[in-house]
Amino acid sequence: MFSYLVILRRLFAVKSAQALSCYFSTTRLEKKARWILIGEAKLEERSAQPYMGLRTQISMQEFGPAIPQLFGEVFAWLEKRGIAPAGAPFIRYHVINMAAKMDIEAGVPIASILAGDERVKASILPGGRYASLVFTGVENGLAANKALLDWGAQHALRWDQWEAENGEAFGSRVEFSLTNPAEEPNPANWQTQIAIRLADERTH
Repeated sequence: MFSYLVILRRLFAVKSAQALSCYFSTTRLEKKARWILIGEAKLEERSAQPYMGLRTQISMQEFGPAIPQLFGEVFAWLEKRGIAPAGAPFIRYHVINMAAKMDIEAGVPIASILAGDERVKASILPGGRYASLVFTGVENGLAANKALLDWGAQHALRWDQWEAENGEAFGSRVEFSLTNPAEEPNPANWQTQIAIRLADERTH
């Protein structure tokens, strides 16, 4: 677990730095668009997924040091109780505000609902229809998110999304880390799946 968390720290340090540079340089983003590795978007039905998570509010500049600490605490909580993860770890974006604080959660899927504590809490990724894609290379995260949102707009999809006081809120917007860094140390080869839930008659 220690080596995994060390590599996670590297992952999110790279992701944060690249995300910031791309965010403030549209020209650079457009130049890179020719060769970024972004998979085909698709629609899929997903079942509800229980998980243990740690939720916080951080700025983009704080992603690098904060995310590995959050995951470290969740993994340690599970390990202490002898609970094995039931899937890939993920970041859930509850509220997105690139210019201020982001309301995010570091989550690890589990097989069934557990009782949490004051820090690590049990929750559920809601089931339903999702649009998703997989991209390769941590530096391509913003471009991949834009590609999925653009694809949704082209297909007249309505996201489970609404305007909140502190930014754009989502019923379920998630990034799953699909690659085990212990097996593939090169961040350029790491794969991430973005999944955004679509609205239905019961959502905002």
